[in-house]
Parts: sequence; C-alpha cells; structure tokens
Amino acid sequence: MTDPLPLSASDTLTPGSLAGQRILITGAAGGLGQALSEQAAAAGAELILLDRNLEGLEALHDRIEAAGHAQPALYPLDLLGASPEDHAELAGKLEEALGGLDTLVHAAAEVGEPAPLALYDPETWLRTLHANLNGAFLLIRACLPLLREQGGRVIAVSDECGRAGVSALGAYGVSKWALEGLVQMLAAEHSRANPVSACSVDPGPMRTALRRYAWAGEMADETPPPEAAAGAILGLVDPATPFVNGAMYSVMRQ
Repeated sequence: MTDPLPLSASDTLTPGSLAGQRILITGAAGGLGQALSEQAAAAGAELILLDRNLEGLEALHDRIEAAGHAQPALYPLDLLGASPEDHAELAGKLEEALGGLDTLVHAAAEVGEPAPLALYDPETWLRTLHANLNGAFLLIRACLPLLREQGGRVIAVSDECGRAGVSALGAYGVSKWALEGLVQMLAAEHSRANPVSACSVDPGPMRTALRRYAWAGEMADETPPPEAAAGAILGLVDPATPFVNGAMYSVMRQ
C-alpha cells in the first residue's frame, strides 16, 4: 500500500470557486456531510444532497437557503435497502435536474456494531457490508455515465481503519478496506474513453455522531469538528486543484 498524500486541514474555499460544479454528496445529513454541503453551497456549487434522514436533509436545506446560497436538491435514499433500479432512477433524476455530474463525494457510512470479530453479530456484519460496500458500488456504477461525460471525479471518504487494522471495528473497518479497493479499481480503469478519476480521503478523527458511537470512551472535545476536514476534501473538487488519480489522501491537522 502506498503512503497517503497529505491534505491540509486549513484549506478553505473562496466564494464562487465551485460555481458551475455539479456535486452529489451522500451522507449529507451526517456530521461531515453537513459541513461538506454547507461549504460547497457557500462556494457556489450546484448540489444534490442524499441521505436516508429526510428530516436532517430538510434542516440542512433550510440552513443553506437561510445563508443566501442556491437551494440544493434533496434526495432521500437509504443505501441499505436501495436496489439497482433505485440507483438507476437516481442517475436519471440527476441528469434531468443537473444535466450531468462533475463530482460524487461519497461520505455515507453505516458504523454497524463495534465488537471483536469473535463476538460480531452475523446479521449486523452482512447489513453493514451491504450498506457500505454494495451501496457504494451500486451508486458509483449508476453515476459513471454522467461522470464519464464530464471527466468527473469520485471522492470516497475512508477511515484509518481502512488502511490499517483497528480492533473491534468489525464490518465497518472491513468495509472501508473494501471501499479503498473499489477506488483503486476505478482509478485503474481511467482512460481516454473513461476519463473518470477517483481517490479516497481519510478525514481523521472528527466530532461526529459516528465517531461518538464507534469510540464511546472518547471525550467529545478530544476531536476537532468536521469543518476543517470538509474544506480539505472540497479542495479536491475544485477543477483548478491538482488531483492524483488513485491517491489515498489523509487530512493533516495543524
């Protein structure tokens, strides 16, 4: 495995820097997803926000609108139960609403039930892997024709446990290893006929609900809020920013 490339957590977007960029953000109602969505909206992006939590999406929509930014499109979808047909329908609506897609930022994740492998519940294992791996595959596969037309980018939010073994993270950790492999396959298939680039980003520890659940013994103030990591990740969306196909990026704290 190659060494991760650093991303500065101090990177910030300027107003208008993402103008005209059509971006799909999954897990948009989560801690990192909200930060990504609000910063991308402030930078002028055309957004479609996907999450299973409709109430959270609507609250996010209202905050973006109240801040004076363009209203995002909302798409409530649970990747755990979504079929290939559901994803095809999503792609069709993306094309209808946005006319295409420049970047897919995949931040959605199911944490499962942290436990040692010997004690891991098989049903939770299967459900978590399906949401985090099969859901990611079906979503990316459905969006590839839209991304291919634009020479677009796939940015998958990973985790340190997807690059080195971390005890008791079970299916979540294994699914992040698999997501890294999916990104590498996408990157390897990049060509003139298929000009879609892909990378993964480990945002590092963040003060999110997922983090609190997976690391229950950690004090909240021991981890930074997700805004700095979101700014670093969105720097990769800016077409003026160098983008290394197949890279494993890691957000570096100041």
